[in-house]
Amino acid sequence: MPGLAPAEEAPLVFDKPAGRIAQSVMAGAMDRNAVLSFYNQTMPQLGWSRAPQRAGGSASFLREGEELRLEFVEPARAAVSAAKAAATVVRFSLIPR
Repeated sequence: MPGLAPAEEAPLVFDKPAGRIAQSVMAGAMDRNAVLSFYNQTMPQLGWSRAPQRAGGSASFLREGEELRLEFVEPARAAVSAAKAAATVVRFSLIPR
């Protein structure tokens, strides 16, 4: 998404027999609602369907046995300086269902 950039945390990718697990953290001076709006509009075009609203205003999308979770997290001090005082930090997690 334009306006979000990788935070300092390294992406995590793990393959297992039941499916892959991947995680990445992005940060930027974006409003949480703008991030949710972007993904609510974009993900269905890529074949993902919206799952019921998650706690804390996070979002989930489902496709072919996988779940993509967008979780808004409090920025760590190191990540904030790296992301230039990011207003929003999002953890993206792809997990098998």
